[in-house]
Amino acid sequence: MKRIGWAIALAAAAMTPVAAAAPQATTPAVAQAAANTTAAPAAAATPAIAADAEFGVPRPGALGIQEQVTELGREAANFHDYWLLTLCAVISLFVLALLAYTMVRYRRSANPKPSRTSHNTFIEVVWTLVPVLILVAIAVPSISLLRKQYSPPPADLTVKVIGNQWYWTYQYPDNGGFEIISNMLKEKADVKAGERFRTDADGPPLLAVDERIVIPAGKVVKFIVTSNDVIHAFAIPAFWTKIDANPGRLNETWVKVDRPGVYFGQCSELCGARHGYMPIAIEVVPPAQFAAWVASKGGTMPGAKPAAAPDSTGSSPVSDAAVPAAAQPQPATGTPDSAATQPPVTNQAATAQN
Repeated sequence: MKRIGWAIALAAAAMTPVAAAAPQATTPAVAQAAANTTAAPAAAATPAIAADAEFGVPRPGALGIQEQVTELGREAANFHDYWLLTLCAVISLFVLALLAYTMVRYRRSANPKPSRTSHNTFIEVVWTLVPVLILVAIAVPSISLLRKQYSPPPADLTVKVIGNQWYWTYQYPDNGGFEIISNMLKEKADVKAGERFRTDADGPPLLAVDERIVIPAGKVVKFIVTSNDVIHAFAIPAFWTKIDANPGRLNETWVKVDRPGVYFGQCSELCGARHGYMPIAIEVVPPAQFAAWVASKGGTMPGAKPAAAPDSTGSSPVSDAAVPAAAQPQPATGTPDSAATQPPVTNQAATAQN
């Protein structure tokens, strides 16, 4: 019994919600970057945009799909709400009415001699063709949505998403290749003195992170998704986005968000003991603010030229035209300029005699 008790205690300790550790650093620079992502002071890490408790997050007791902020998401949500649910309701009510009619009309007391009808050609044709037509009516808009989802327009920004047990890594190859590591924020009672903890501005419990993805509003963003260990899933409900992160494979999806704000998601593929502690937070900002954020991370915008380094001597180069005439080199006094280029004069006759 003691061994069983110890096993239960160890299992409970393994399931406690702790932030995922950053990957093991191999160089001092990487080690410093990892340290900055896991133990930043609370005052120095205030989010630029506070999370909205009513938008971009799951709400307790809410029904239906989150409000969509992409064109594709709105089209898919409308198809789900106004077409699929309506069709399901009509079919369910029809089947219920047919079942109730059959129970009443053909009950034993009303039909002491049951019907011996074995088949009915008309009814068989109807119950074959009607479901086929219903499936075709569902397939046409579904295929159109899939085509739009997997035929992305040219991307304005690429973000590489890497799943790890149990945190996310994000890379910006179009902006200098810098990388951020995102861990779930702990509650105030669970951190040591000086460590950052979750506040309401960061987001709800179990969804707030220390480093958010930042993308520009109104731009096409391509996510390249993969994993370093096991299968994860990158999912943002408000974007109508969910795609697996498989080790050794690159999957792609895209979004074009037209409303700035903070949007939350989670890993949606069971990936281990702390699967429930892998939140995703995306901050959508205007393009100018995104460029400033990239600069703060040491990155660059595509096409931007780095600032010219100042001259080490402290003086700026000056062309020869700006030098006063008195400072220009002058030919020797009394000697014409052409004399320096004329060949020496020789005595041809004396040379011939010698």
